Amino acid sequence: MATKPIISHTTTGLHKHSFHGTSLLPYTSLHMQPTKLTRGGVCMSGSKPPVTYDLNAFRFEPIKESIVSREMTRRYMTDMITYADTDVVIVGAGSAGLSCAYELSKNPSVRVAIVEQSVSPGGGAWLGGQLFSAMPAHHFLDELGIEYDEQDNYVVIKHAAVFTSTIMSKLLVRPNVKLFNAVAVEDLIVKSGRVGGVVTNWALVSMNHDTQSCMDPNVMEAKVVVSSCGHDGPFGATGAKRLKSIGMISNAPGMKALDMSAAEDAIVNLTREIVPGMIVTGMEVAEIDGSPRMGPTFGAMMISGQKAAHLALKSLGLPNALDGTYPDAVLPEMVLATAESGQTADA
Repeated sequence: MATKPIISHTTTGLHKHSFHGTSLLPYTSLHMQPTKLTRGGVCMSGSKPPVTYDLNAFRFEPIKESIVSREMTRRYMTDMITYADTDVVIVGAGSAGLSCAYELSKNPSVRVAIVEQSVSPGGGAWLGGQLFSAMPAHHFLDELGIEYDEQDNYVVIKHAAVFTSTIMSKLLVRPNVKLFNAVAVEDLIVKSGRVGGVVTNWALVSMNHDTQSCMDPNVMEAKVVVSSCGHDGPFGATGAKRLKSIGMISNAPGMKALDMSAAEDAIVNLTREIVPGMIVTGMEVAEIDGSPRMGPTFGAMMISGQKAAHLALKSLGLPNALDGTYPDAVLPEMVLATAESGQTADA
């Protein structure tokens, strides 16, 4: 087994990552610091001098309900206006989508919108996926700072929720990323044979179109759409289904029966720009190519998401690891082996 890299911080506070590319400044809050416990109360520390209060006599300052409503509405609507035209839209906030967004967010010039139909992002990784292939997925776990038990040729984390909660806590604070949860992608924007964005609606509206009158959708234009909707289900594989229904791909046979060893390689190798402007990653790849399902192993989800991110960077004309322009890029061998074959549109 290859020696695992140690996460390190230089004297300038830069952070190395699993692709050994451009280092990142750590995202830290300027106002919130860890809570310190003191005798007789709780001390809240931050940019102001610490204030100690007694939990037995604690009370909030009064606030008008209209202020809460205005703050929620203003911030959310501002986000919708800001991301109506963005660089990359990622459909689905499962393990592949989150990994893709995390990798993309390392370039602060790339704006990323994540659209998730569920209230809670994370997909299937909340419950399963505690086992990861030791090579190369453990490099990503090292970067995130997630502990694991090392076995002969795989690693196991304490709980899948550790991965999901950790990557979200690091990703969603970044200024170039916005999560739109409880929002469903109903359709694609297609112009001159190229996917140019997504059509969205509230998830509850999408689920009840047949029980109410029409409710107009919203849109997000994007230079690149990454579809990571997962395998077939109520909302799964929606990108693949729509591409087939409008004739942009000729076949989407659905995933085959479980074969973990074959599935992980296939998911990563076949992650690609399936039609101009749209990249498919994660288990949605299996729906298009008829590759096997993999069950509760999630290493390929992360690497597929990272590969999708570099495909998106390539499409944007930015430095990426697939064509060697990413600074000091070192990609896993199985990704490099398919870098050329996996970038063309496939009908």
